[in-house]
Amino acid sequence: MQPSPRRRLQLALFTAVVSGIASQSSADSPSTDWPYYGGNIGFDRYSPLELINPSNARDLKILWERPALDPSLTERYPDLIAEDYFRSTPIEIDGTLYAPDGAGLVEAFDAVTGKTLWVQQPFSDRVTDLAGATTRGVAYWREGSEARIVSVRGEYLYCLDASTGKPVTSFGDQGRVGLRRAPGPEAAFSMTGGPLIVGNVIVVGGSGSGVRSNDEGDQKKGLPESIRAYDVRTGARIWEFSPVPPSTDPARSTWEGGSAEVAGAMGAYGTLSADAQLGYVYIPFSAPNPPTWGGWRPGNNAYGDSIVALDARTGKKVWSFQTIHHDLWDHDLSAPPVLGDITVNGRKIKAVMVVGKQAVLFTFDRVTGAPVWPIEERPVPQSTAPGEHSAPTQPFPTKPAPLDRQGVTPDDLIDFTPKLHQEALAILKNYTYGPAYTPPSLYTFKKGVGGNKGTVVLPGTDGGANWNTGAFDPDTGTYYAMTVTAPGAYALVKPTAPDATVDYWARPEGMWMVWGPHGLPLTKPPYGRITAVDMSTGEFSWVIPNGEGPRNHPLLKHLHLPPLGNPGRAALVVTKSLIFSGESSDAVWLAAETKGFGRYFRAYDKATGKEVAKIQLPAGTTAAPITYGRQGKQYVVVAIAGMGHAPEWIALGL
Repeated sequence: MQPSPRRRLQLALFTAVVSGIASQSSADSPSTDWPYYGGNIGFDRYSPLELINPSNARDLKILWERPALDPSLTERYPDLIAEDYFRSTPIEIDGTLYAPDGAGLVEAFDAVTGKTLWVQQPFSDRVTDLAGATTRGVAYWREGSEARIVSVRGEYLYCLDASTGKPVTSFGDQGRVGLRRAPGPEAAFSMTGGPLIVGNVIVVGGSGSGVRSNDEGDQKKGLPESIRAYDVRTGARIWEFSPVPPSTDPARSTWEGGSAEVAGAMGAYGTLSADAQLGYVYIPFSAPNPPTWGGWRPGNNAYGDSIVALDARTGKKVWSFQTIHHDLWDHDLSAPPVLGDITVNGRKIKAVMVVGKQAVLFTFDRVTGAPVWPIEERPVPQSTAPGEHSAPTQPFPTKPAPLDRQGVTPDDLIDFTPKLHQEALAILKNYTYGPAYTPPSLYTFKKGVGGNKGTVVLPGTDGGANWNTGAFDPDTGTYYAMTVTAPGAYALVKPTAPDATVDYWARPEGMWMVWGPHGLPLTKPPYGRITAVDMSTGEFSWVIPNGEGPRNHPLLKHLHLPPLGNPGRAALVVTKSLIFSGESSDAVWLAAETKGFGRYFRAYDKATGKEVAKIQLPAGTTAAPITYGRQGKQYVVVAIAGMGHAPEWIALGL
């Protein structure tokens, strides 16, 4: 009996995944290149280079700068504008950098000089093809002498010739594949991450469509954003996996009352990772909509807030784990799963390390999904909102400890001076507060009368960990986390919109920052921190603040405080001896909201966390840095932008 065409395709792809290991060897062995925007497809953000090291890092300087839009584009399309939140992290292959530019088009430029090699042209001169936004990265594929760049821009997946930037016309429709699955706003596609390639398989995530918790209308409207795979040669779709379990999946029972039929969102809008040898991809799913009110969706709601391992050949689930049941806090798994081999109690483990916005690190055997350390279901506070069905327990890893502060008590409030502490207490008394997973509460506050302003949640939806955290050092088995301490207020009110389909929704100004007295943070520092975790023991090796923080505030300056840490979206890269990290630009939402921006770029000794060098950049960073070697020199490249400074890439070196 002959196999079906679909089965023949799957068999071919299996061969491709295995043979693709050779073409992706740079993703699995030491290299001076940077072939994926996470360093490799395991997303360890690691390079073995040490041409820049603790003894000479103080001599770092800017070697070249390059605008976020090539002049050839702005001359031809004067209305094309690069957005300030310039998310682009380049990849580097054989001396060429490839990156999405400030409008989402791909540009190739020389890794030594920054000079233009080619620029992707808009698909057409139609307004819809000219409009675009930057994404975090692109993917590279090579077989023999043929090499391709794959990117996502708007609602399309593009495939370009890596040597010319021209569309590969045999791919999809003249070089692109549409990612919108149906007409109407509920099926809109968007993505801030980028594609992932395993063998000959392109894997694409995306943001869940429909309204979010700060939109008052039909909050259940929308389609859950699936994970899709495409053939890198033809653009043919191979498989699709939805975060809402099908009726044949036992996990469907976690959506009670028929809620799975109308569930939306839960997309993997961040970055994906993969193990080329296993042929597995690791998907971090986000929360269901609306995240602060779940009365319409009783149950745990898998695969929301779940890490799911899929077979790249077929899209079949290998294993999964839900890190938050019935999410009411918008604590998506927005950080990339980080792959690394660790040794625990003498046992070698192929691990995957997963962290979400709640800044709790879960560690699994990436082959089987078994937890490396026990994970306990512990009772958590229950919702007092009528009709809510909060989960009675949540999973708590026994190791490592949380990477950032969890929950709020009066002892957590700022105490730089007794007066500031008393003023912070006066602010807190208007809120519900408690340990981790204290649910959102009803807004009853009236000016001049008092009442409840909602629940202070720490980390808030923009606190904890996000796309910027996570790096792994294979030399020492150390995981490095970048987190922020930023509380948010979660207040529920009755919706007034005529098409509202839920009993409660988050107040328009809800879920964002809760400030302390005089514009200072509400809680104690550090407000932005780097944590080194020894993954052989699950213990912290060191914790340091990243950035100055508000220590020069008029009420604090006389206290001569040490660095307090900036609560922005800085990302890091780890090398043989150093960690490189910037400070968030004021163009990044969290950094602007928390006043946690800065312009310094630092080098830390990775063994101790000691700062060994810093250089002031023209603006703060807006994306993750990379490092690579070329012609006997080591380069560090990062995107920067700021209010009053146009977005650009800069290269640092000696």
